[in-house]
Amino acid sequence: MKTPMTRRGADKLREELHRLKTVERPANSQAIGEARAHGDLSENAEYHAARERAGFIEGRISEIEAKLANAQVVDPKLVDAEGRCVFGATVDVETDGESATWQIVGEDEADIKAGRISYSSPIGKALIGKEPGEIVNVQTPGGVKRYEILDVRYE
Repeated sequence: MKTPMTRRGADKLREELHRLKTVERPANSQAIGEARAHGDLSENAEYHAARERAGFIEGRISEIEAKLANAQVVDPKLVDAEGRCVFGATVDVETDGESATWQIVGEDEADIKAGRISYSSPIGKALIGKEPGEIVNVQTPGGVKRYEILDVRYE
């Protein structure tokens, strides 16, 4: 099953993968070599920490490679959803007299402070398929919140 993500999200994952492979992995290999040179490995905390870090790095590399292999990169500018809220769209909403602007993105890209919400979040799920002028009710930890969709853009 393909996982949707924006071009920015895919680029960010590619950058992290490159850093892990070209900076983190070699630096950690060097740390393992240095710790090994200190002698007895059974009681060498530096060696065990570096080996644990190597496991984390390799696991993250595998995870990112799998995500990129299964990614369906969506360019919001190329979406023609006739005004409906879809993955990649930027949505202006109003709730309790306050307005907010969110872009609907993939799970790895979500950052509420940066105005990006996941398509799989309760708000994201409620907004998908809706049009400006529609009202959505979302169950939140603080109760049901009512959002009015003001505008949907594909930028």
